[in-house]
Amino acid sequence: MNGLARMTAMSNEATAGKDSSNTPTGVPEAKVQATLELLRAAVREYGRVVYSNSLGAESMVLTDLIWTEVPQIEIFTLDTGRLHEETYNLIERLERRYQRRMKVYTPEPKSIEAWVSKNGINGFYDSIENRQGCCHIRKIEPFRRAIAGAGAWVTGVRHEQSATRALAKPVEVDEANGGIVKISPILDWTHEEIWAYIRARKLPYNPLHDKGYPSIGCAPCTRAVEPGADSRSGRWWWENADSKECGLHPKIRVVAVNKPQV
Repeated sequence: MNGLARMTAMSNEATAGKDSSNTPTGVPEAKVQATLELLRAAVREYGRVVYSNSLGAESMVLTDLIWTEVPQIEIFTLDTGRLHEETYNLIERLERRYQRRMKVYTPEPKSIEAWVSKNGINGFYDSIENRQGCCHIRKIEPFRRAIAGAGAWVTGVRHEQSATRALAKPVEVDEANGGIVKISPILDWTHEEIWAYIRARKLPYNPLHDKGYPSIGCAPCTRAVEPGADSRSGRWWWENADSKECGLHPKIRVVAVNKPQV
């Protein structure tokens, strides 16, 4: 039995029969423990594991779990150069709370200069191709530098977030990023559970969430949405729903593999 198969079998056994009562965080004990077990198993199976912190609400939960319970996982974030000021302030608040430094990856300046020279400072509004090119320079290229040499990377996507993300699996081979294993440990957490955990643990979070921003990316590409609207409808709002991904989570479904052994 290979490592991926072992992780699946033992993860299923660990989840079966767990107490479904809520913890002091307001989240079922089974979900919290299953998330931690998947993270710990990933470290055992893949060695160097990195977490790509998007600095959204889900990221506050995963940052807390990782830095308090699974500190072997490295946390990094991407500074695209166009983030909200509130997002930069959040990085500092997290570092102060946990007394740890979050590694920040930035785009290559010459690539940005060339793109802006060709397309204009806000040329990403002009076409999907332009926007995706901007995302590639500001997010995908730094992201690939960040995961280089890692055995697996962790993401905070959830099934509720979009039709595409509803297809995600807890453990997948991320073919778009060189075949690295992709771990999604909070796929089945609900919006309400994410916020129950944040409030119970008194975690820092981006104040833009209180101003109608359920999903927060670059400042020019994110806006507030009406209550009850799709959580990602404020991202790249000028595009249709089929194109609304930056490339870290491609529209083409990645190959699912077995869950990790726990």
